Amino acid sequence: MSTSARRTAVRRTAVRRRKHARRRPAVLLGSALAAAALALPVGCAAPGELRDHGAVAPVTPSPARVPLWPGAPTAASPTPVEPTGSRSPEPPPQPVPDLTVPGQDITAVDVRALVAKDPGVTQDERRVLEPCAGCELRAPEYRDLTGDGRPELLLAVGLADTVVLHVYTASGERLLPIHRVSLVKGFGAETVGTDLWLYEPTASFRTGRLYHWDGVRLALTDQKVEGIGPTQEPEPTPSVAEKPVVEKPPAPRPSAGNGDLSLKTVPTARPSGPQTPASDAAVGKQPLPAPVRPGPPTATPLPETKP
Repeated sequence: MSTSARRTAVRRTAVRRRKHARRRPAVLLGSALAAAALALPVGCAAPGELRDHGAVAPVTPSPARVPLWPGAPTAASPTPVEPTGSRSPEPPPQPVPDLTVPGQDITAVDVRALVAKDPGVTQDERRVLEPCAGCELRAPEYRDLTGDGRPELLLAVGLADTVVLHVYTASGERLLPIHRVSLVKGFGAETVGTDLWLYEPTASFRTGRLYHWDGVRLALTDQKVEGIGPTQEPEPTPSVAEKPVVEKPPAPRPSAGNGDLSLKTVPTARPSGPQTPASDAAVGKQPLPAPVRPGPPTATPLPETKP
């Protein structure tokens, strides 16, 4: 092959390489677009259309307030509020001796036997087992207060002036007392989920206390006071009798000799004799009449009488 033929072949090869290099970016761009199209999810809707995001999570409704002993009468009575955290740590509750939970069903517990055997029940409370004036053993209530899906036993023992509330939970076949509180007669009680609310009304306010399970017992976690009526106006304070004010006489003015520039007016005595016209004209006043002085009394002669 001649030299000119070789040069021509080399030129043609260089031209083909340049054309191939120019086409490579277009090929790579097309491959990238194809890969992106394959990566799009199947069933993706266009903008503005509905899309399926899967099943909707179930909505849990908020717990409702369920009253305890709704038929019990209520009455207004004051009660002191115990501050939170004032108690010393208490020992864990102990099972009620000589008492079992039949079949681990707390609703099958005999409440009268429970009142008789629980050491936390006082002798005054045990009087409800016999005829007692003003005593009352309310029907038990059952609510889940520990969150384990099983109910707890709420027992109210009414005395003459107070009501003692006991709460028990089942631990296997044993019964554990987890709460005891003394309330006034006429108290209100309700559960909100696993929370226990106790209300004690007064004349104008209602004190509410919230108890929640802490793993050992029902503990006081919150308290609030709500107004339920007009408040009593404070009694007026008696007025204090005013003391008489003694006025002091004014202090005498200092004379001109003490450095005071004010002149002190000294009254002058009027002359008793007649005033001359010249002196009256000099002062610009009219002459005053001379005062008449009374003379000595004269004796009136008595008429003579003939013998």
